[in-house]
Amino acid sequence: MPIHRCNKLLRGLSGIVGAVVPRLAALQVPSSRRREKEEAVAEEEEERSRHGPGLQPVRKSPPGAGRGGMRLPGRLALLRSTPLAARPPGRLRAGRAAARRGFARGRLGGTMAEEAKRRAACAAVDKHVQNNQVLGIGSGSTIVHAVHRLAERVKEENLTIVCIPTSFQARQLILQNGLTLSDLDRHPELDVAIDGADEVDSDLNLIKGGGGCLTQEKIVAGYAKCFIVIADYRKKSENLGEQWKKGIPIEVIPMAYVPVTRALTRKFGGVVELRMAVSKAGPVVTDNGNFILDWKFDKVHQWSEVNSAIKMIPGVVETGLFIDMAEVVYFGMEDGSVSVREKQPR
Repeated sequence: MPIHRCNKLLRGLSGIVGAVVPRLAALQVPSSRRREKEEAVAEEEEERSRHGPGLQPVRKSPPGAGRGGMRLPGRLALLRSTPLAARPPGRLRAGRAAARRGFARGRLGGTMAEEAKRRAACAAVDKHVQNNQVLGIGSGSTIVHAVHRLAERVKEENLTIVCIPTSFQARQLILQNGLTLSDLDRHPELDVAIDGADEVDSDLNLIKGGGGCLTQEKIVAGYAKCFIVIADYRKKSENLGEQWKKGIPIEVIPMAYVPVTRALTRKFGGVVELRMAVSKAGPVVTDNGNFILDWKFDKVHQWSEVNSAIKMIPGVVETGLFIDMAEVVYFGMEDGSVSVREKQPR
């Protein structure tokens, strides 16, 4: 073959190789930029499949994040991540405003109630607790504030205080706050008992037992010289049942809960439900090993008579009606004040 033809053939082959080899290399070894692009596309597809059509995933920030990485409540995050075209026409501003109002109301409402509880608890502890007393410590969320204030006063004023718990929760609170724990065997008479309530009427009758500790709470309150109740503004009413809609708790022997249920509905009407546990299978079991029935009454009764009649039903251990027991009730109000209701002389 002539030399000039060989050279021409070699030049053609080198051109083909020069064009094909880079393409093969690009196919076999993708660049880092290309891989990143492919991964971003895959993530976007995954987000779309997770959230459904019409929603734009938020990038470079955690889900539900706003400017500066600050997390937003769920509804605001959804509005922020939704393209304008996917939002209902004419409702964008209203939707955002409603979401913000709902979030603020939930947060502020919870904070306001807790602050009201704290103010009521501090007022009661400051007014009624003195040195060398035996105190009954109730149960529930409001009592947490009372025990914290009591611990502060014991430390600041070097008070000698003995505490009698009404439940396992109260016992743990006493120990965790470094207070002196005792029992009714050593101190059968108490100077003051402080407890919360689910509802308080204008005559200072109470519904208690939402936390399931009604029997021991009533025992401790009954053996105290002075029974003080602390609550927030949501528990204040003129008649029982106006605010508290979950019924009157009644502690019963487990084997008797069915006949007691039948007896209650026959005598007083309404609806009776066995209280079921939330974090365990089956019914709530009290510190005494019993069940709780919640009687949702349908009218106002003569509560003293009803309380006595219920306790006469075989199988009933105790009721959540605290009749003519409280001396004074402290209500933490929405405006930051503390309202006081005292028992009227008869």
